[in-house]
Amino acid sequence: MRLLRGAGIVAASLVLVLVVALTGAYLWQGPILLTGTGYAAHNACAVERVAGREDPATDLPDNPLVPYLQLRTDGDVTTASVLGVGTPQQARFTEGFGCTLASAPLDLGTPSEVGSDGNPFTDAATPASTPELEAALDRAFGSELSADDAAALGTRGVVIAKDGVLVAERYADGFDASTPQLGWSMSKSVTSLMTGMLAQQGVVALDDDRLRPEWTDERADITVENLLRMDSGIRWDETYDLGTPITRMLYLEPDMGGYVASLPLAHAPGEVQQYSSGSTTLLCSVLAERTGLGADLPRQTIFSALGLSSAVMEPDAVGTPVCSSYMWATPRDWAAVGQFALQGGMWNGEQLLPADWMRQSLTVTDLGETDDPGFGMGWRVNELPDGSLRWPELPRDTFYASGHDGQKVIAVPSHGLVVVRMGFTPAYDDAPSEVALVEEAIAALG
Repeated sequence: MRLLRGAGIVAASLVLVLVVALTGAYLWQGPILLTGTGYAAHNACAVERVAGREDPATDLPDNPLVPYLQLRTDGDVTTASVLGVGTPQQARFTEGFGCTLASAPLDLGTPSEVGSDGNPFTDAATPASTPELEAALDRAFGSELSADDAAALGTRGVVIAKDGVLVAERYADGFDASTPQLGWSMSKSVTSLMTGMLAQQGVVALDDDRLRPEWTDERADITVENLLRMDSGIRWDETYDLGTPITRMLYLEPDMGGYVASLPLAHAPGEVQQYSSGSTTLLCSVLAERTGLGADLPRQTIFSALGLSSAVMEPDAVGTPVCSSYMWATPRDWAAVGQFALQGGMWNGEQLLPADWMRQSLTVTDLGETDDPGFGMGWRVNELPDGSLRWPELPRDTFYASGHDGQKVIAVPSHGLVVVRMGFTPAYDDAPSEVALVEEAIAALG
């Protein structure tokens, strides 16, 4: 009897040790697993419900948890979990606002209707491009590459506009002119334009500071311009890896702007430029609060003004548009964004940006310390601060929006040219093919 009692005590002790060990493992690895399931839930929801595609696994970057993930969709809710039970995350679809990671139903308000009036590209006839442009499109889609290399190049859509007129376009199998595609960090360039529109209306100014009521330290000196230029000094790590601030913001935090605002300074504002998706999302939390528009902010500003009827800027769980990363739009609507920037904010005869907004956006402040030379206010330029050219093949006045996995909107004012390239190109980021496409378009169109 004594032996049985002793064995029971040992067994109970082993169970207790196991429970403690599993609890410790969960506390250690739980946030990392939640990042992975959050990533999977959001991607699956957005690819299927926003883009109208059927296979999320082939549309966006790999998730290391894929072999262990299970996805389930019930109405507007997509749930991802580890082996069907562990660390589940839910993405909730809202018409007009896309997909949001949230554990409870959302109240984002009613999305404003956005039509295509005034957008010259939405209903334009499919252009009959020249043989020279067709050859350029062939190369952009990897027609000269092996099947494996063309798949790795991953081009999904190209649109070329000259003097505001659509002159060439092509799409990969499974995509067409009506398929919204994720711009990733090209969303930041749109945010710069949206901020400029609000500046033109007197709602915000570049030198506005004291942006958050809880900032009673040096962070009170951070301005709107600091957030646009990414020299706010807020401590950040843009590395897309499990457990970093960028992945924590996107996949763990219900209030993304609040999370970024809670971070301490690593540098005094205006001293060091560090690329930060957190800065842009924090800016949009300020704009959403100041305007009172919440998740509807992009729809009531730049989307409606330009007629971006396909565009969706997905919000976080408190209704802040994730302006750093989550704008979806058709390549034609992305071309309209580029055309608006190229025209300096003039659209259908109305000046929607301050007259010098694009000049300021394309002026690079040389702070001496930067991890992204050539980054202005949400846009990148070809001419670097030392006078050299990022892309010597292209004109000096070239500027562009850039997003993860090879998304580009490239504008060349001296040639009245806008080139959009969308794709899934993790192995060919900043691929020379994009530069060659613009170079060949210039040669073909003059």
